[in-house]
Amino acid sequence: MLHTQIVAGSKPGILLSEKITPLILTYNEEPNIHRVLERLTWAKDILVVDSYSSDRTLNILAQHPKVQVLQRQFDSFADQCNYGLTQITSEWVLSLDADYVLSDRLIQEIHSLPSNPHADSYRIPFKYCVFGKPLRGTLLPPRIALYRRAKAHYHNNGHAHGVTIQGTTATLKAHIHHDDRKSLSRWLWAQDRYMVQEAQQLLTTPPEKLSGSDRLRRHKLFAPFAVLLYCLILKGGILDGWRGIYYAFQRMLAETLLAIKIVELEQMKRMGNRE
Repeated sequence: MLHTQIVAGSKPGILLSEKITPLILTYNEEPNIHRVLERLTWAKDILVVDSYSSDRTLNILAQHPKVQVLQRQFDSFADQCNYGLTQITSEWVLSLDADYVLSDRLIQEIHSLPSNPHADSYRIPFKYCVFGKPLRGTLLPPRIALYRRAKAHYHNNGHAHGVTIQGTTATLKAHIHHDDRKSLSRWLWAQDRYMVQEAQQLLTTPPEKLSGSDRLRRHKLFAPFAVLLYCLILKGGILDGWRGIYYAFQRMLAETLLAIKIVELEQMKRMGNRE
């Protein structure tokens, strides 16, 4: 079992929050990035890995003196994150997307963490926001976002990415708010890219290695309706009023796009086999 690292020469009484560098990935995040940075004023340094944004993202970042911007051509989320880790020297990293806003309670919880905790990483729960208001229940699972830099390595998983930690993981109680204010057209553009990768992974992974939800998604017809009912009823989205309904239909649309991509890839494969 790996033990907690003690940094040689560290000053007694130093807060863990003083050892953390937030790492943020950006690409055309003008509607979001300022709100994210407003919740990171406690950090000594912030590293942004930008994929050559063409909107006002870089202008906004330039207004924050604590922010260091490095530009790298995007190839995958995992490679962008791993590159960022090589540029950070602090012991701890807080990994954020450009639409992840720290709640007040989470900032307080981070500041209350001991200087040298027993955990090597922390899993943080999420609340999805619709036009700035957090919903009661969403499909976002907790993810490891705060960790010792030397213990972390990112890997791709379909259109998403995950981090592998060599060590122990604890869970924080407070939430990150996933508060994306980009336009619907930008969301659809992103979903089109994501669902190609997601469909390819679902079709190339042996069924016995898929989760129950992913096996349902491969059936195509049922998944969109299942996710609609799950968001509205089981996750309590109906109690969030029109915002909960908006989110449920957004997730249903995403699953419908995925089903269409699966059909498209299956037909292309069949046509290729006939030639």
